[in-house]
Amino acid sequence: MARSERRPVLQEVLQRLRVYCLTVTKHLAGAVLTAFLVRTVVNSIARVLNHVRKSSIIQLVIRISNVSGLVSGFLYETPGNIMERIMRIRQSVALIASVCILVVGAALGMGIGAWAGKPVFGAYHAVPIYLGQSGAHGQAGGDAMGFAPMIDPLLPAVVSITSSRIVKVPQSQMPFFNDPFFQQFFGGQFPRAPQQQRERGLGSGVIVSPDGYILTNNHVIDKATDIKVILSDKRQLTGKVVGADPKTDIAVVKIDTGGLPTIPLGDSSKIRVGDYAFAIGNPFGVGETATMGIISATGRNGLDIEDYEDFIQTDAAINPGNSGGALLNARGELIGINTAILSGGSGGNQGIGFAIPINMAKHVMDEILKHGKVIRGYIGVGIQDLTPDLAKAFNVPSGKGALVGNVDPNSPGGKAGLQRGDVITELNGEAISGQNDLRLRVGSMAPGTTVHLKVLRNGQARDMTLTLGEAPAAKGAAASENAEENSPMRGVQVDELTSNVRRELGLGPDVKGVVVTEVPDGSPAQDAGLQRGDVIQQVNRQPVDSVSEYQRLISQAGKQAIVLLVNRGGTTSFVVVEPE
Repeated sequence: MARSERRPVLQEVLQRLRVYCLTVTKHLAGAVLTAFLVRTVVNSIARVLNHVRKSSIIQLVIRISNVSGLVSGFLYETPGNIMERIMRIRQSVALIASVCILVVGAALGMGIGAWAGKPVFGAYHAVPIYLGQSGAHGQAGGDAMGFAPMIDPLLPAVVSITSSRIVKVPQSQMPFFNDPFFQQFFGGQFPRAPQQQRERGLGSGVIVSPDGYILTNNHVIDKATDIKVILSDKRQLTGKVVGADPKTDIAVVKIDTGGLPTIPLGDSSKIRVGDYAFAIGNPFGVGETATMGIISATGRNGLDIEDYEDFIQTDAAINPGNSGGALLNARGELIGINTAILSGGSGGNQGIGFAIPINMAKHVMDEILKHGKVIRGYIGVGIQDLTPDLAKAFNVPSGKGALVGNVDPNSPGGKAGLQRGDVITELNGEAISGQNDLRLRVGSMAPGTTVHLKVLRNGQARDMTLTLGEAPAAKGAAASENAEENSPMRGVQVDELTSNVRRELGLGPDVKGVVVTEVPDGSPAQDAGLQRGDVIQQVNRQPVDSVSEYQRLISQAGKQAIVLLVNRGGTTSFVVVEPE
């Protein structure tokens, strides 16, 4: 029998043994108390009889009644005979009293139980007992005093993370300093608008390997120029971003030290609503804090917090500063990375917090450590949930499946024959519950994977097979995530140049490159004239065909000036972006 199967049997045996011991103890205590009371009563009766025997008035009455011989035979017996009779009386009285007490007690107990509708004290009823497991990580669960034996060894594995970044403030934000009135008033010595300012952030992280790898949220370290990791022993170490995935809000940070405490990873697919949940982090910067609640829901999505959403919802208190911290189960296992709350405008905890499941976070971390980024599978179609009205309009059963709303003809889905209006109901033989389910499952597969789809078209089922492509980089993903922190292109965000984007920009199909989606205000790229909608075709005279190639070339350039070939509205020109 497996260990997990023996534990419920052992719990049942221990429970029954406890109840039986309590019952025997109560009965023994009752018997001792009864014997003591009977002995006290019999001794009192014996003392009364002794005083009666010595009374002169009683002696006179006995003689007058002519029964003195019979009575005196009893009263004037030897002390030994009297004690023998008294002991026989005591034994009989004790036996009768014990029987009466048991009968009356049983009747009284049954009456109280029937009146209250609850079992009598001592009656057996099954109560589960959770046995703790001692181990390197203190997986002891709760005890009579709380969950300290489980939580205390895990606290050092949750760290505080502070980050800062330099942002430039455009002059246009303070136009009054350029007003002639102010210039005249200050005599030409008017205060200058600040050119840049430092923004600071605060969050938490979870140590997942003894050699210094830390899981946290992307928004905790996004665009940071300086990252400090504060350990439980108050050491402050410089953190380096290994990689980040804005689509799931997961980042991996590395610190140069070893022998660190860790938290064992759990299996977030096995959690259930109602399970205990513990959140550990550094809320509002007050210091390491643990809070307790339950799992309120699983599989939360459609919140528009991230591109890929499969959140665990909990009522364990999560506040600003908890982002990137640990969500634990009652066995002391890491089941999620705390990431967001619904605050109702108050900015604090309202009992609705969200954590990224550890299974998703681990997949992202493995991809980052292996490839430097997350590589996802890609079908190349736009999908949406199948509402009852849409199901009726497309003549398909409602409630299940993902409706195809758009198809890129050059994508794997387009080449396989998927059409607008198709309903994808199964992926590799497993039912699809909705568009988020399909996105998550396809995104967890590697490009080049062959998948089998079941599709409903005009109410008719058909099977399709296609090979997944590689998903384009996240729209708005920082292209310099893996570049030097002081790269002149830091903060510039780009996306793949798809056929749809080419048409929107009025470019021909022969144009290759990446499209600029964001240029930070006051950045070197903005100073050089780079704009949103520009297409970068070359980096330092090297052609650019994809976001990954762009990132590689930017990373190679480091802190040096970068020469870009930019296509704007069909006209190309060179742009030099100088470092700060």
